[in-house]
Amino acid sequence: MESQESQDAPDGPGVDRAFICASFNQDTTSLSVGTKTGYQLFSVTAVDKLDCIHEGVECPDVYIVERLFSSSLVVVVSLSMPRRMNVYHFKKGTEICNYSYSNNILSVRLNRQRLVVCLEESVYIHNIKDMKLLKTLLNTPINPTGLCALSVNHSNSYLAYPGSATIGEITVYDANNLSTLTLIQAHDSPLAALTFNASGTKLASASEKGTVIRVFSVPEGQRLFEFRRGMKRYVSISSLSFSADAQFLCASSNTETVHIFKLEQHSPSQDEESPTWSAYVGKMFTAASTYLPTQVSDMMHQDRAFATVRLNMFGLKNICALATIQKLPRLLVASSDGCLYIYNVDPQDGGECALVQKHRLFDSSEEQVEQKEEENPEDVAQQQASQSYAATVALPSTPPSSTTLMGYSEDGGAQKGEVFPEHEFAEGPVCLDDENEFPPFGNQNN
Repeated sequence: MESQESQDAPDGPGVDRAFICASFNQDTTSLSVGTKTGYQLFSVTAVDKLDCIHEGVECPDVYIVERLFSSSLVVVVSLSMPRRMNVYHFKKGTEICNYSYSNNILSVRLNRQRLVVCLEESVYIHNIKDMKLLKTLLNTPINPTGLCALSVNHSNSYLAYPGSATIGEITVYDANNLSTLTLIQAHDSPLAALTFNASGTKLASASEKGTVIRVFSVPEGQRLFEFRRGMKRYVSISSLSFSADAQFLCASSNTETVHIFKLEQHSPSQDEESPTWSAYVGKMFTAASTYLPTQVSDMMHQDRAFATVRLNMFGLKNICALATIQKLPRLLVASSDGCLYIYNVDPQDGGECALVQKHRLFDSSEEQVEQKEEENPEDVAQQQASQSYAATVALPSTPPSSTTLMGYSEDGGAQKGEVFPEHEFAEGPVCLDDENEFPPFGNQNN
């Protein structure tokens, strides 16, 4: 499902980074990348070709770009104005609206019901159909990477984010009903990665140590699975992603290995039906684990990877996703070396995955264009200083009128001092031509 690479990915020795950020859309049918010159959207529905759907040059140095499924709605944040979120209709080539916040935007998540903006110590929840601010979660635990996950299933719209800055506690929030569901004590160390499955019934997490990945039921918060990625310490998990049927979970890190885990319950009846030597030893270990220290016992109950991929790189940030392309299960890995790698996955036997295609996202001429001069720091500072609005004040794409308009407070009432974006007073709803099921914005009469 949706995965994103943070903008601070480390560069490997001698590697010119081809893009700033990358993310798969909610159903893994397209890849979005932010570059020094703007952003690009690619279709990933075929193995042998990678089509560029759109190239946006509205703003440079894009470090967040998120597309809503296969629609024309795309959300972009630029390093030149890191406190402002721009929402575009890329097929029309128009800006739908833009919003500014009190601090730098660290991540954006969206489904057909909600758009969530995460800052270091606050989270903003918008109704995606009209971009109305529904809720502001203030004074959340310090979240320097903007870690959060939003269920792509808009019927529940569960939101997960760190509940602590010192331990791996997860807050699960109902973004539809605007209430906290549960707190999950997931890890001893701070969180590093979170993701929901497609239905929003499972939540996977990893800590900063990166050795153990756990899967919990939602909304109950019960631990369902526990996987051991490896014994190395200080491994940075960069992405987690479920397959569409939630039978598999992949994890990538700053190492050369991508792990795929299989979510299957081991039935006791299966061991009885096949009284093999391994089954007998397994029973002996299970019985012995009750007398061992907790840490040792936990390790004995952790499942290992079902399948793996060995990348030809080390130390580069990457994101991974599981998808069915041309009726076969595939693993997609987008790396900050500027390539998309596609691997075959054997759903029956697992093992080492075979590389079937490598796509360069940019040709040499495009990469040379990206080597433009750095922005003048004084100009950037001046642009940021001009954004002195309070948190989540909407900025219209055209100059605002002199009349002070009424805005929305968190509880839905009116609040003075906020400005509506221009589209909310349009004569007719601003619809997405290609997807009528979620026209993002309509009229507001307040």
